[in-house]
Amino acid sequence: MTRRSRAREVALQLLFQRDANPTVPRPVIERFARDRLGSPDAETFCLSLYDGVVRHLADIDPRITAASENWKLHRMAASDRNVLRLGTYEIVFAQPPTPAPVALDEAIELARRYGTKDSPGFVNGVLDKVYHTHDEQQKQAPGLQAPVPNPQPAAAE
Repeated sequence: MTRRSRAREVALQLLFQRDANPTVPRPVIERFARDRLGSPDAETFCLSLYDGVVRHLADIDPRITAASENWKLHRMAASDRNVLRLGTYEIVFAQPPTPAPVALDEAIELARRYGTKDSPGFVNGVLDKVYHTHDEQQKQAPGLQAPVPNPQPAAAE
């Protein structure tokens, strides 16, 4: 596993932890990353992913909801939900942006490690739709941050 892949994995663990306990103090978050990564560059990358997802969460979650037909975000497995958040951040908001094929591959690998047997396919389908929607919006208005799509009402919970 590359350092950046490992940093993504630790960022996912931090996001999962934040879902369960959003009040974890910042020094604890930083120590968690430092203890698991052992590299200042990997730690910086990990925390930039974590902070980016948290900062853009209000824009990320509606994109995931719009792309995941018949699923409400709160009904998804926490591991899948946070893999999708991480992947969406990397595709849409990260600066510099992560190439979509890299973000998709990394997210699918995380889903394979932390989710169910169905998680890789689910994550692939949702993130592919997030990417294509974002790509179309960028083609229509290059250089502008695309608006968050209105999610369709979920049919099944």
